[in-house]
Amino acid sequence: MINFLKQHPLILMLPLAFFLYNLAFENTAIFWYMYTFAMLILMSLAIIFVKIFDELVTWKSLVYGLVFGTLLYGLVAAGFQLLLLTPFNIAGSVKSFLANFAPVTIWHYLLLMFIIVPGEEIFWRGLVQQKFKHYCSTPLAILASSVLFGLALALGGFWPGAWTGIITGLILGLLYEWKRSLPVIIVSHLVMIVLLFLIFPLAI
Repeated sequence: MINFLKQHPLILMLPLAFFLYNLAFENTAIFWYMYTFAMLILMSLAIIFVKIFDELVTWKSLVYGLVFGTLLYGLVAAGFQLLLLTPFNIAGSVKSFLANFAPVTIWHYLLLMFIIVPGEEIFWRGLVQQKFKHYCSTPLAILASSVLFGLALALGGFWPGAWTGIITGLILGLLYEWKRSLPVIIVSHLVMIVLLFLIFPLAI
């Protein structure tokens, strides 16, 4: 049984991930503590089960990360503008989400930089996506891991954020398979967050 679980860790890891995400989103007052805790656990377990790829030199990781992070921000900003044209109260939904979960202190950004973003990428792209490749083709593995990432984010009750998670997951998943470099997708993710929350926040 133990050997079976070692060979198929997603059987336990995915339910654990959804449990921890739900726990984090349950109480906004302690969200940053619980989400950081969740990412530490998932990242630590993922490192045990998979090999983390890093096949690019540092400067290339930074360049690709800046380019793709900016692209991701552009897609999110464009998607937001398109949603504003719909009858849905997207601005109110975004405002509510930001009030509850957006980073507002240096401490939050440090947690994002050193634990949360690396943890998300190591778990969803490094573990989940790679393990799905044992059962299906690479494109389907990227799709499955991205959809599951989006559904986990949906536990926060913010469906536009869930769709954003799916789309960014697809792009980061493709980038990871293309460049075989975890630092590239971490830098891309971080650049998107810095642009989105600090430099060019969405006008709501």
